[in-house]
Amino acid sequence: MIKHIVLLDLSRGHDQAELSSVMAGLDALRAQISGFADFMHGPNRDFEQLSQDCTYAFICQFSDRASAQAYLVNKEHQALGKRLVALCHGGVGGLRVIDMEVGA
Repeated sequence: MIKHIVLLDLSRGHDQAELSSVMAGLDALRAQISGFADFMHGPNRDFEQLSQDCTYAFICQFSDRASAQAYLVNKEHQALGKRLVALCHGGVGGLRVIDMEVGA
């Protein structure tokens, strides 16, 4: 299983409606991509005070590397990604991505 974890440093004053739309679009990809098993997102509460530059995050769960790769090359995902980058402080520099293999 692959957990695709994306940490976002959203720009101050970002468009909340646009963020919600992008998150809904990413969630909708589960119906299109075989093996895209789960999607969750939400604000970072940073209880330990260790990730001040991360204001929001989402996690995609894929059954295997092939399904994660199908997500990465999906045209709709790429279009949503461009919209997401526009919401981040510093553009693509406002993103951190971790692809964690679980149960390997």
